[in-house]
Amino acid sequence: MNRLTPQPSRTIVIRVMKRIQVQGVHHITLVGSTRQSAIDFWEGLLGMPLLFEQPNLGRPEENHLYFDPGDGRLITVFTNEQRQDDPTEHPRGVGHLEHIAFSVSRATQTQVAKRLEERAIPFKAFDRGFMDSIYFSDSNGLRLELACYKFVAPEGVRETDILRRAHAIRLKAEAHHITDEHVADAIEELMREQAVPASATAKREPRAT
Repeated sequence: MNRLTPQPSRTIVIRVMKRIQVQGVHHITLVGSTRQSAIDFWEGLLGMPLLFEQPNLGRPEENHLYFDPGDGRLITVFTNEQRQDDPTEHPRGVGHLEHIAFSVSRATQTQVAKRLEERAIPFKAFDRGFMDSIYFSDSNGLRLELACYKFVAPEGVRETDILRRAHAIRLKAEAHHITDEHVADAIEELMREQAVPASATAKREPRAT
């Protein structure tokens, strides 16, 4: 009588690949033309103070300018006095940068068109549903956007929290895109959720005798 030999059990090991968690944009570096051209645009037009400059440690023939866009991050530009401005539009193929967007206040947003016109800089303005956007290019063909949310986030709530909730409301309503109504409803829901824990805590607090 043949007996079946028990087979040893096999353990399948699944290797989990750990992600690299980022915590925000550290800086953006651009290839510019001359030092003065970079200063005229980033500081002169967009009001970003020049923090400091030093040689490009990777290319000694270039200078490296560091600008403050206003949020504690950096915009840096490589410059070379042998180069000239090149306003040729950048390619929009796979892997290329489409544009960079910067935040402005509502008060500033209302003045952007006028101030670009004064400098004869062409632009296009769009209503994006939850924000207003104005697009134009720098002296080297880089497309830029000045964006302003249509809403102010309540204390303790991030703009991304509101947009995530507004998107969920939009999907439920089967709407084409996020609108003012979706944003308003999202803010209302988030503020109501904030108030619930606060009221619950107040009920648990002992009364003074």
